[in-house]
Amino acid sequence: MVLAERRRGNQSISRIIVRQTSAEWCGHVKAGSPLKLSVLDLVPVHTEQSSSDAIAASIALAKRADDLGFERYWVAEHHNMPAVAATNPPVLIGIIAANTDRIRVGSGGVMLPNHSPLVIAEQFAVLEAAFPARIDLGIGRAPGSDPVITALLRSSGATSDVDEFPKNVQDIRMLLSPDGATLRLGGGRGGDSGRDYAIKATPLAAAASPIWLLGSSDYSARLAASLGLPYVFAHHFSGEGTAQALALYRDGFTPSEDLAAPRTFLTVNAVVADTAEEARALALPQLQQMARLRSGLPLGPQVTVEEAAAATADLPPALQDLIDRMSERWIIDAPGPAATRIRALAAQFGVDEVMISPGAGSSVPDDPRTAPGRIRTLELLAAELVTIRGNSVAGSAVDPNVHANE
Repeated sequence: MVLAERRRGNQSISRIIVRQTSAEWCGHVKAGSPLKLSVLDLVPVHTEQSSSDAIAASIALAKRADDLGFERYWVAEHHNMPAVAATNPPVLIGIIAANTDRIRVGSGGVMLPNHSPLVIAEQFAVLEAAFPARIDLGIGRAPGSDPVITALLRSSGATSDVDEFPKNVQDIRMLLSPDGATLRLGGGRGGDSGRDYAIKATPLAAAASPIWLLGSSDYSARLAASLGLPYVFAHHFSGEGTAQALALYRDGFTPSEDLAAPRTFLTVNAVVADTAEEARALALPQLQQMARLRSGLPLGPQVTVEEAAAATADLPPALQDLIDRMSERWIIDAPGPAATRIRALAAQFGVDEVMISPGAGSSVPDDPRTAPGRIRTLELLAAELVTIRGNSVAGSAVDPNVHANE
């Protein structure tokens, strides 16, 4: 689809004309400002769970995050993975938003190469209409699966060229705007230039969900900066390249009608328990799963804490080495030290928000429709870091204009 800008007089309205509050969009916070925490959920499936159980557990986690004062709750998009039930972010967003009251709910993210821009725009227009001012549209460039699955996700069987990604992002912005976009069809015969058709994602939009660009590379940082979009860096992937990407984003940022100044935060894997020893045990199932994934080994549902402990002695040395290296990058600790590391990350990279991917595994006695280890991670971090209804906080973020690593 090729979409043209719609204009009113000389004013381009190809960008979404939506004004958020300064607290939501401003990329510059004062020293001493509260540090906000958010949640990234892959909807993990372990050996004692069905997909239904896993979704129920994520609903329970989202409800607790809402109660604890977390800022936002995002769900990922992955396909054909036996340990992940997050295959359809818009559907999950609707379910979670309907089961919570305050927290923003969004995609972390929708993998745009898998989908038509019009479909995504329509889905999020419906979500925004149903849950006003609570929906975030996070967009990523990776397919989230292998080429076969990516092809099957598109009815034509053709995968989207990643080179079309910037245009597709702009298409979504136009489609979501109150004035919509223009599509030209026909033409080419006898000098006929074709006909313009007005297209809107929803008939009478009161507002549009804010678009966040997600990434783990310099490319995504530069693109977000050039488009004037807020940016989220996937620090939880490897913990590398964060400083460079955020510097590129901030230095190259071009103000837009959506956003006057850079707005960014980062993601991190975290498992927090009453003791560091307990946290390490709870982290082991997800660490083993990620090590197998990165090593190209066959995958199944995530093992339980007991199964992971039993398997440790028989792990190949290369796999154990990978687990050890990942453990160093994750936040796996008791509440105090874990909160200290999160504050340090916020200070190092100049952000006022950190999105936690809670990776605690489940034990055999646990109710499969709950996630006690993941819930406990949120509860312990909230006690250290989160402000609820004006209460004081244990930690704060620094001014993002002052970067210790730049």
